[in-house]
Amino acid sequence: MKWYIAAFLLTVLTSSQGILTTLSQSNGKYKYDYATVPFLAEVFKFATLMYIDTSTYQIMGNLKIVTTGILFRLFLKKKLSNLQWMAIILLAVGTTTSQVKGCGEASCDSLFSAPIQGYMLGILSACLSALAGVYTEFLMKQNNDSLYWQNVQLYTFGAIFNMARLVVDDFRAGFEKGPWWQRLFNGYSITTWMVVLNLGSTGLLVSWLMKYADNIVKVYSTSMAMLLTMVLSVFLFGFKPTLQLFLGIIICMMSLRMYFAPPSMLVGLPPTVRSDPENLVIVSDDHKAES
Repeated sequence: MKWYIAAFLLTVLTSSQGILTTLSQSNGKYKYDYATVPFLAEVFKFATLMYIDTSTYQIMGNLKIVTTGILFRLFLKKKLSNLQWMAIILLAVGTTTSQVKGCGEASCDSLFSAPIQGYMLGILSACLSALAGVYTEFLMKQNNDSLYWQNVQLYTFGAIFNMARLVVDDFRAGFEKGPWWQRLFNGYSITTWMVVLNLGSTGLLVSWLMKYADNIVKVYSTSMAMLLTMVLSVFLFGFKPTLQLFLGIIICMMSLRMYFAPPSMLVGLPPTVRSDPENLVIVSDDHKAES
């Protein structure tokens, strides 16, 4: 499978995660125990949200696009061209632009009114998220183990943390509802199973990209998925499109073109003409002497 096919599938599946998760609610609530989030990332998420509002948190989350590029260069020794660095910064600007609300919807000063602790935690969260992705790519590429075996190792670790979360919830509730394994599938519907299938398939595609492509491709896929989710929300949930959304989409498409297109195509240089040995004219020594 080509990397761009995997990236396209990842974009589609990631964009549908939020939609399917929303559709899996019943009367605005989840009827099932949704314990499928990374433990450490959630710790920093809640710690950061103690100091800043959700809009600022979402916008600061785009810092991981830039931090991924920096750590990608430092730890994996992958050199990026100046055009590619500009494209990565444009991607962060585009995704941020699409998320900024107008002054009529939220205070324009809210982005700059948070205490310094919130910004520091937001930056730390972006660095940890980028570090996790880059380190995962490093682990998957440093040996020749089967991709399936590497997936077993990665997701067993995640399953242990999620299981620990369920056990802790049981102890906190005093086992009022019984042990977690007896109610593991309570409240599951067809949509819920679609969420599970979506998350599992997304994880496999991410690991495939980590193994055979790189983190930057994954960042572009997930960023484009966010924009696609916003567009789909216009039709599914009555989300009102904004000028910022359209501008963000345009900037991100320019970034995508700038990063993956050949430099000669971007600056409009004519293709290099290669000499054909059969068409070369051999000049004799006599002709040279006459000249």
